[in-house]
Amino acid sequence: MNSNINFNELWAKQKTGEPNKEDLLSKINKFKKSNLKRLIITNLLLIITSLFIIFIWVYYQPQMITTKIGIILTILAMVIFVIAYNQSFALFRKTTNTQSNSEYLKNLIDIKAKQRFMQTTMLNLYFVLLSTGIGLYMYEYTQLMTAFWGIFAYGITSIWILFNWFYLRPKQIKKQQTKLDEIIGKFEMLNEQLNEKK
Repeated sequence: MNSNINFNELWAKQKTGEPNKEDLLSKINKFKKSNLKRLIITNLLLIITSLFIIFIWVYYQPQMITTKIGIILTILAMVIFVIAYNQSFALFRKTTNTQSNSEYLKNLIDIKAKQRFMQTTMLNLYFVLLSTGIGLYMYEYTQLMTAFWGIFAYGITSIWILFNWFYLRPKQIKKQQTKLDEIIGKFEMLNEQLNEKK
């Protein structure tokens, strides 16, 4: 059993009508680049946001313990998410055009499993910690408002969180899964062709 058959051999044996090698490799490279770009942007945004929150804490010196706990939970949410998200970088670096088809497929399946973990467990934890942190942080400042404006502030914040949770998050997850599933499907097709030729 030879698992190191290269792309050139495999593509040369394909039937007409199948997607060509350049198209598949182009899609894979585009997928990798877009994910690495998203990884870098996410890191930058969460680090800048955390530094800004720390600045607010130091500069404005909140008095209530709820505000301080809220700040800690918000920063903790971001730190946990960044650490977990950065672990996927190693998986993207492992995928190279010189790998055999089976190795490439295994790496893509690993990336998909990591994505699923990020999209469910880690994103759920992130949203729970972030929402709780923001709610506790706002409490001290909404106490200085009238009841109407306090409720309004919490209402707008809740709508923003719910919009992200129920609209933007599922839309982004579906987009990522569709791209990866398409690439994995093509590699599975190549593996089937390889098995038929044995």
